[in-house]
Amino acid sequence: MQTGFLLYTCSHSMFLRSWTLIAVCVAAASAAEPAVLFEDHRERAGIDFAHQASRTNEKFLIETMGGGVGLLDYDADGLLDIFLLNGGGLNIQEDKSVKVDRSGPKYLNKLYRNQGDGSFRDVTEKAGVSGEGHTGYGMGVAAGDFDNDGFVDLYATHFGPNVLYRNRGDGTFEDVTLKAGVAAGGWSVSAGFLDYDNDGDLDLFVVRYLDWDFSKNVRCGKEIQVYCSPKRFQPVSNLLYSNNGDGTFRNVSESSGVGRVLGKSLGVAFNDYDGDGWTDIAVANDSVAQILFHNQGNGKFSNEALVAGVAYNEDGGSYAGMGIDFNDYNNDGQPDLIITNLAKELYALYRNDGGGFFSYQTRQSNLARITNFMSGWGTRFFDADHDGWKDLFVAQSHVLDNVEQMDPSIPYVQPPLLLRNQDGKFTNISKGAGGVFEQNLAGRGAAFGDLDNDGDIDIVMTALDDQPRLLYSNSSRLSANWIAFKVVGTASNRDAQGARLHIRTPSGREQWGYVTTAGSYVSANDARVHFGLGGEKVIEWLEVRWPSGATKTMRNIKGGQILTLTEPEETAP
Repeated sequence: MQTGFLLYTCSHSMFLRSWTLIAVCVAAASAAEPAVLFEDHRERAGIDFAHQASRTNEKFLIETMGGGVGLLDYDADGLLDIFLLNGGGLNIQEDKSVKVDRSGPKYLNKLYRNQGDGSFRDVTEKAGVSGEGHTGYGMGVAAGDFDNDGFVDLYATHFGPNVLYRNRGDGTFEDVTLKAGVAAGGWSVSAGFLDYDNDGDLDLFVVRYLDWDFSKNVRCGKEIQVYCSPKRFQPVSNLLYSNNGDGTFRNVSESSGVGRVLGKSLGVAFNDYDGDGWTDIAVANDSVAQILFHNQGNGKFSNEALVAGVAYNEDGGSYAGMGIDFNDYNNDGQPDLIITNLAKELYALYRNDGGGFFSYQTRQSNLARITNFMSGWGTRFFDADHDGWKDLFVAQSHVLDNVEQMDPSIPYVQPPLLLRNQDGKFTNISKGAGGVFEQNLAGRGAAFGDLDNDGDIDIVMTALDDQPRLLYSNSSRLSANWIAFKVVGTASNRDAQGARLHIRTPSGREQWGYVTTAGSYVSANDARVHFGLGGEKVIEWLEVRWPSGATKTMRNIKGGQILTLTEPEETAP
């Protein structure tokens, strides 16, 4: 029984003036199931990382954007580990040039190994992923097994050259960027692995923001100096790298059509929005139209954002798109889009109506009322309370650290946001969901996964110039049931990224999930697919479709477990 319904019933019975009834109502309310609660375990876990934005009086735009985090099982022991990407020092030289300092402990990345007892051990030095001496300023993280050897690799984006760390499988990584040909260049922000051509290995998509460098920085504001709007700078293209299957990639940005679409891009997410078996790409853009790359299945993409109805908001306006997720929030089998942005712009929710079209649902879903004065970054749809509906988390903060001097109604630092999804309508349940939801932070990245394998989704959230928050969920202790799947490819890429799961429970309820580590903002998520089952204890029917076309059907699967699903040898014609 939901507490809200219980209190409603009791309050409407008070006219009876029966003290007995009052006592029954109070007792029943106190016995109601506890709310979803997230507890920050950073200190007990031993996470001592602190992000360094290195803000300067010059207000370089890169100071506002970092905070990459990745959740991945780098040593294949069944436990999620944590990789945190640092920014770097900004040293202004006498000639006004700027050098990025990645030489000391303060500015290094950190990789923490999950010990399985709630603690994490710093294995950065042995693993070789500290970034010491690198010339780039850190931004984002992507994770995926690009060489199909069974060990997850890391890709770190920067302002400056990016880095591809190949996992050797012995607890160490090697920098294979030059050999692989994926250094990129310019200002990369988010990135993600996907198998866009369904050839069995993971390709790489890299999001780039602006045509900007230190020499092009502009001082903005008269009485109050501010970080300049992206409108002051030119857009750039994103990058698509095709995996050659031999440890190298080739840049197919132009031939695929991706490089012909200019943007001011910050976030990226993947899903198959039209169900044709080919992974499509959604890109969050700042101050210009959003991008929806439709995969034509022949190595080429077309930008269908305008036709599909996701390029702008309902008023035809652009906004500061930052975080993004591409998932089915209303359980109709069609992946929808959420794009976070700045205060007074309203978080943009696009419902997939099928046939290649979306409708703007921000007002109908209650997001307009809730998010009017909020500014969002890392985000994801996930079932926080296991009731069978995907809820929504957002890491929050405005981009301007002095915005309140210009508009007192807009806070710079903000608490994160947790919204409960009830039949496609959202309710703000942040209050009471844990102490972190009362902390004002400059939230940026957010990565989602089950850190302790207890069946619920935990969150690692980063903040500028601050320590991350390790938010452990209590949902596994609630009465609702759950199930999670680790999907493995054989003919398909080993991560099975791009696989689609469809489940049905005995009540007839259906849900869909998609295997991907991308989404959110500058972050990489757990590849496992999680479903809440509510009061039901089994899945009546499951179908998995791999990128190769192979399918597997299973029946009567018991909930409360993490099940591995391996692609069958036979593939569909």
